[in-house]
Amino acid sequence: MRIKLTSISLLAALSLLLSGCAHKSEMDKYIDVLMSKMTVEQKIGQLNLHSAAGFVSALRVTENDENVKLLRKGELGGIYGTGNVEAMIEYQKIALESGAGIPLIFGMDVIHGYETTFPIPLGISTSWNLELIEKSARIAAREASSCGINWVFSPMVDICRDARWGRIAEGNGEDPYLGGEIAKAMVYGYQGRDGEYASDEVMTCVKHYALYGGAESGRDYNSVFLSRQEALNGYMRPYAEAAKAGAGSYMSSFNEFEGIPSSANKYLLTDLLRDTYGFDGFVVSDATAVVEMVAHGLGDLQEVSALAIQAGLDMDMNSDGFVGTLRKSLDEGRVSEADIDRACRRILEAKYKLGLFEDPFKYLDPSRKATQTWTDENRAFAREFARECQVLLKNDNAILPLDRNAKVAVIGPFADSKSEMAGTWATSSHNNEFVSIYEGIAEASNGKVSKAEGSWIFNDKELEESIKYGLMKIFAPNMSFPTLHGTSKTVLMAEAVAKAAASDVIIACVGELNNMSGEGASRTDLGIPDAQKELLMALKKTGKPIVLVLTTGRPLELTWESENMDAILVTWAAGAEAGHAIADVIYGEVSPSGKLTTSFPRSVGQEPLYYNHKNTGRPHPDYEPYKKFTSCYTDELNGPLYPFGFGLSYSSFEYGPVSLSQDEMSPDSEVIASVNVKNTGNYEAKETVQLYIHDVYSTSTRPVKELRGFEKISLKPGESRTVEFRINAETLSYFNHELEWVCEEGDYEIMIGPDSERLQKRTLAVK
Repeated sequence: MRIKLTSISLLAALSLLLSGCAHKSEMDKYIDVLMSKMTVEQKIGQLNLHSAAGFVSALRVTENDENVKLLRKGELGGIYGTGNVEAMIEYQKIALESGAGIPLIFGMDVIHGYETTFPIPLGISTSWNLELIEKSARIAAREASSCGINWVFSPMVDICRDARWGRIAEGNGEDPYLGGEIAKAMVYGYQGRDGEYASDEVMTCVKHYALYGGAESGRDYNSVFLSRQEALNGYMRPYAEAAKAGAGSYMSSFNEFEGIPSSANKYLLTDLLRDTYGFDGFVVSDATAVVEMVAHGLGDLQEVSALAIQAGLDMDMNSDGFVGTLRKSLDEGRVSEADIDRACRRILEAKYKLGLFEDPFKYLDPSRKATQTWTDENRAFAREFARECQVLLKNDNAILPLDRNAKVAVIGPFADSKSEMAGTWATSSHNNEFVSIYEGIAEASNGKVSKAEGSWIFNDKELEESIKYGLMKIFAPNMSFPTLHGTSKTVLMAEAVAKAAASDVIIACVGELNNMSGEGASRTDLGIPDAQKELLMALKKTGKPIVLVLTTGRPLELTWESENMDAILVTWAAGAEAGHAIADVIYGEVSPSGKLTTSFPRSVGQEPLYYNHKNTGRPHPDYEPYKKFTSCYTDELNGPLYPFGFGLSYSSFEYGPVSLSQDEMSPDSEVIASVNVKNTGNYEAKETVQLYIHDVYSTSTRPVKELRGFEKISLKPGESRTVEFRINAETLSYFNHELEWVCEEGDYEIMIGPDSERLQKRTLAVK
């Protein structure tokens, strides 16, 4: 049926159209014109992302000729995996001369610093210092952008409750509230807070969306089995907070959720991310995640590509599914041109926001790298930051801080290793300039300092070689590698024991190699590897006090170590200035202030292990022995060896009683919870004061406690401070069974303390 417009209605329609145009942003107008000139093939080309030549991504290595060929055809929207500005300039020139002449976006895995490496993200989270976390991302953005990168695959905000999962090293621990605060800080650090992109600010790519950290049995790439309610309450908050902070892009994860892989999951990509969280950027798949949906059993490459773009995925990383099949799917009616236009527009909007249409070479200034990376200022910050990321778990008889005049033996395979201080996903070209633990101790000590390697990593040579060199052999299959176990274990051990016996104190440097955590590095054994454990046992027999300095990418099972070491300092992989920062703590230049963001198990059999668990109908106290017909183990306690939020100081802190400004509140009012904290020790020190809540009765079950606030304070000896937390409906709310965000009436326990176990509480009634 056709409707004839009268002159009046025609004028009205024209007026409405012009009004609509007037209200369009300059970006919308620009992209409207650009897309009107693009062919379907050129639009699809914008949805294709490739790795740079030689960069290993999900076992795929792209050749330079392949990328150039795609560029000349206008079939690449971006390239990732290189910081070679000269090569990027050439790529950009080809892109501008080909197809629709649209500039490329250049991405990179910038996870915890770039040329200046900071502690791994899990270590960063234990600082509980949002100001320093934001600054670390700011420095990483400045360094990365000086190398031509304008898009970083960070922050990784997956909540993980299972230490067996290797990628726990890349995230912020087990708590969604803390994870959300860190996610915002990282986004602000990378992108800035004003919504504009200066030439030293980069676009974030929040990953891995979504629920990747909930992989069954801690096995990487595995399935996730969660209810929507548990997902929303226990895992999704960091993704939502990153969107609120203005994150420019997200990366879909490898796992499935509710039977649908994330890269084709409309509930995750559209219903939640866009319609609920208000995200308006673009979503890229993780490397080859689109083609991997064939193995999931959803169809061939054409089918899964169609499913992905219809669900809300905008860019395909290294699968060539979009560029290879969408034209055919369009011709067959399996996708619409609107699907393609929607995705293309989102990619173009990102490039517009970055300023690439105004200046395609905005980030490609070869002169910047020399003055903006690996600077003295950045290294000084790396040292400052790494100081706050160390967690002191044990300190019997106040063995730490050490006397600078003491004779020290620095022993272990991590004692004088520079590169192993980098951690997983570190891309610095300065690894050989990192400061080892031995170097830091030797520089800070006034006494005699000796060193010894002491042991292999594993007794199994093939296992150690596979872990240490496995990824490198993929990068450079024809490269030769140093022979492992070239010196016998007996000789290594004898040297270590002799030097330990001649010392006043032993600093035992053991733990995990960089490749023992991170992607594809799941473990079923969470103990210190066998060869290193034997070394610790031999050192114990010397009778000398032992300070265990633990390099690790995950929580480890430390039951024997907790009983036999005099002090335990978890330093994670502490980055470029590891040795200096560790020495600063060991010799008391600063008091350790890190607090755990993951629970350390007594046994791997407890995993997944997390503080914010729910009760059962037959609850059992965490630290009481077995009792039949209760929810417990026959051979192990329920509670962790070291709980979430735990960390010792060289000083001591006294917490006064929790005070509430009033004992009742309505859902639209506010209450102030406060506590007085006093430094009762002899050292100036920092303390992270933590606020938890518990809904006593609710319409759906809730955890036994939930973190809802924290503040890190610094106190001089004898100094005290009152710390206040504002409590309102938002503080107490959760997603109920109907998935509504609600604050329910009833009693709430308001708990404040130094960690998730040592808490004082008051009851607040909501009416």
